[in-house]
Amino acid sequence: MSQRTLVLLKPDAVARGLVGEIIGRIERKAGWTIRALELRTLDRAILEQHYAEHVGREFYEPLLAFMSSGPVAALIVEGERVIEGMRTLAGPTDPIKAQGGSIRGDFGTITRENLIHASDSEQSAEREIKIFFPAAA
Repeated sequence: MSQRTLVLLKPDAVARGLVGEIIGRIERKAGWTIRALELRTLDRAILEQHYAEHVGREFYEPLLAFMSSGPVAALIVEGERVIEGMRTLAGPTDPIKAQGGSIRGDFGTITRENLIHASDSEQSAEREIKIFFPAAA
């Protein structure tokens, strides 16, 4: 079943010059297609919508500060089981626990600045795509 998911290449991925490498990994997955791609710096209003479920947690403000610290590459990726697949390709948030071959396993350094976001469910993907690409929703 074909799905769409939101992928964000976070400010650390952009600053470290990993956008091309990560997009290349996505493009090499058979049957996955990048449907939208935009480089932009996120404002607080977008970030508050995106991270609404984390309000009040100790990492919330540092997360918003990090995510607004530089440009991100925002993508819509479409394909068979792409939500589950992108989560696997990204790897666990903690780069020490991430397998080699995953983005975080190969390039991650610290948990808070973990290179990539990928929607965790069809409901999240739909909500997140509306936030970042309202015309594509």
